[in-house]
Amino acid sequence: MEKIAMIFGTRPEAIKMAPVYQALAKSNFKPIIIATAQHREMLDQVLKLFKISPDYDLNIMRDKQSLSDLTSRLISSIDRVFKKEQFDATLVQGDTTSTFAGALVAFYNKCPVAHIEAGLRTKNVYNPFPEEINRRLSSSLANYHFPPTKKAKNNLINEGIPDENIVITGNTVIDALKWVVNNKNYDMKRIRKELDLFDKKYILLTTHRRESWGEPMRNIMKAARELLDKEKDLHIVFPVHLNPAVREIVFEELKEEKRAILLDPLDYLPFVAVMEGSKIILTDSGGIQEEGPALGKPVLVLRETTERPEAIESGTAKLVGTSIERIVNEALTLLHDEGKYKQMAKATNPFGDGKAAKRIIEFLQKKIN
Repeated sequence: MEKIAMIFGTRPEAIKMAPVYQALAKSNFKPIIIATAQHREMLDQVLKLFKISPDYDLNIMRDKQSLSDLTSRLISSIDRVFKKEQFDATLVQGDTTSTFAGALVAFYNKCPVAHIEAGLRTKNVYNPFPEEINRRLSSSLANYHFPPTKKAKNNLINEGIPDENIVITGNTVIDALKWVVNNKNYDMKRIRKELDLFDKKYILLTTHRRESWGEPMRNIMKAARELLDKEKDLHIVFPVHLNPAVREIVFEELKEEKRAILLDPLDYLPFVAVMEGSKIILTDSGGIQEEGPALGKPVLVLRETTERPEAIESGTAKLVGTSIERIVNEALTLLHDEGKYKQMAKATNPFGDGKAAKRIIEFLQKKIN
């Protein structure tokens, strides 16, 4: 039985890898989970939800670690596993430092690399940082590529990757989201009641990216305060990232706002529950640009660029940057213009139909067997 290494370390990676793991476990492959734990607490709850037990837990996370330190420890730790095991292929996902380090170690050990969510590009190496370079380098190291959309595939073709090594799959996050909605609906309603959100009109806000730190994030918080001032029945629900660079600004700006509900980071199931109950979503996240539209929620992207232009082109999301005026105006438009709200909420989600994992396994069976 062929052994497939699955390397991931953050919550988004685990969510997007979970449907692939479930599909591999039912196939003629043996999945071996290498959890780097680049994000410890946020990773563990996803593993529990999807009942995934890592074969190797590297526990890489350190406080205030630099990217250089993180990368070097990832490479040496993952390589020790590869020296112990003989893998037939390696699966990496997305654009984290665990993704790049895992692909590099697999390459050093002459093990074929398959890259899930391949081909996303902003064409700005510092935005998002370091994700744009992580995914480009991972593409250079990968043998097989699973882009979620045609545009992502075209990016790979333009970079010289052979067509026969690429298959458009859709994004596995839609597989995971559909599983949660179909299997945990009662729990999601209970969670919204427990958070006292069941009858509230609220915006879901998330921001954590490095390029948002400092003045951009402070502008986002000021925009949130202005929205609360203008809309007396509105609440803002904000699961605040644990990074001190984020929490310091968020609590300084919003702690006195009674209708700003500041939460610790939510587990995946509660987060989906909060997304499902929200009116609109303000975020600098990449994955939420895919998940929000799958739930019929308009997404305003708090960034200057996005590696998911399909969301912008399809009308499910809109780039608004970090200008206070722009954020406030775009949010108010969606709250008060029913036509524009429906136009975004009902636009077709370009990121998949929930069958991405199935396509990945079928492709691997042809290539590896």
